[in-house]
Parts: sequence; C-alpha cells; structure tokens
Amino acid sequence: MKSESGWNYLMDMDGVLVREEHLIPGADTFIAELRAAGTPFMVLTNNSIYTPRDLRARLLRTGLDIPEESIWTSALATAKFLDQQRPNGSAYVVGESGLTTALHSIGYVLTDRDPDYVVLGETRTYSFEAITRAIRLVENGARFIATNPDEKGPSREGPLPATGAVAALIEKATGRAPYYVGKPNPLMMRSALRALGTHSENTLMIGDRMDTDVRSGLEAGMHTILVLSGISTSATAELFPYRPTLVRDSVADLVGHTDDPFGS
Repeated sequence: MKSESGWNYLMDMDGVLVREEHLIPGADTFIAELRAAGTPFMVLTNNSIYTPRDLRARLLRTGLDIPEESIWTSALATAKFLDQQRPNGSAYVVGESGLTTALHSIGYVLTDRDPDYVVLGETRTYSFEAITRAIRLVENGARFIATNPDEKGPSREGPLPATGAVAALIEKATGRAPYYVGKPNPLMMRSALRALGTHSENTLMIGDRMDTDVRSGLEAGMHTILVLSGISTSATAELFPYRPTLVRDSVADLVGHTDDPFGS
C-alpha cells in the first residue's frame, strides 16, 4: 500500500486530535512525529466559524502545535469553490469571520443587494432577520451554498443546531436545496489535497466518523483510517456498506508507524 514517496495525511480535527477543546491523548506526539519527519499533513474541519489563525491559537492552548497553513476549513473550501465557479462574485453571508475572511480573500463582495450567492455557514448566533433575508434572496434567484451539512454541533451545555439544520429551514421555505461544499462532499478532500500539493493515491484520511470522514476520503480515492476516539464505534461502523482501510482506537496507535501504518 505504501507509495514510493511515503504517506501524506489528511485528518479531521474534532474527535481525532481534540474533543471539546481537550487534547486526545497521544495526538500531540502524533503531530510532533509528522512534523519531525517532514511528512506533509493537513488538519480538516467542517466548522466554518474560525479562520486558520484562530484555530491555530485554539489548538495551541490544548498543546497541539499546528501551523496555520496546515489547517483547512469548510470556509476555505467554499471560497475556493466559488472562486472557480464565479470569480470576483458577490455573496450574502450568514456566518462568522472564518467564512467572511475566506470570501474577502478571493475578492468577493459581501452584500445583501442582488448577490450571486447566499452562503450559509456556522454561527453561534443565527439571526431570524438574517435567515429571513437569506430566504428572500434565494427566492429572488440567488444561488444557495452551504459550507457543510452537519445538523448539530457540540457545546458544553449540549448539542447546538448547526449549518445543516438551518439550511433545511431555508430549503423548506424556498424549495431550493443548497449545494454543500464540506464533508462528506469529496470536493473538500480534493481542495485540501491541492492545497497540500499531494495526490489521493499516496494520502491517508484519518477521521472519527464513517458518514463524513471515511465516506469523503473513500470517494476522493484515498485510503482511510477510522479512529474510535470520536463519534463512530466498532459497532456502528459495521452498519455502513463501506469500510475504512484500517481501524484504530486513536491516533496514538499510529505513533511510530506514520511512515507505514499498514505494516506492509
């Protein structure tokens, strides 16, 4: 399985490296081993709230030293997609700085007057007024994009409604379904591969969810590793019609084997 140039890594963040802003044991050693070996890697997240700079600072507080350029978000993937589809366009954005910064960086104008797109991302303060405006703009012909389909997200107080849940509300009101850019769309994997400068045949995808991480890695042509430190369990993984290439308890089990985790 190992390519001549060795393995590169894409990996989910939540459930793989951290859990509710706490370090998953062994994740720091795993990342340190990749960096010491000069192994190309990219940390992925469907969360569009934060910029890579914000996420780097948050991860540093957990003990993970991950360069800003090694973090890829659904906001960045969405901006890359829109830049390819309609360069220098305009968008009405429901989201946070991670999304607005990404769109500004590709030259997009953010407006509520006849935008090319309505772009829905993650926010902890969904405004009824903003959602109503999004509905009216979509009804008037704006194309509907959402950063990711996650219906709920974690918090210390319990689950919170996320992008997918609010997108369903707008879809119900307009009859227009959004195009989701983030996982499980393999588009996010391919954009991350391009950002990393690697190819699917010598890149591994590590994730904690069968329905997003493993599926998107598989559909992008990568070998996949499911870690049981997050959402999916051994039992729930068996319910899916596809399988990961490898299952491990956590990334700690990959320490010392990052050059060839399959032992071939």
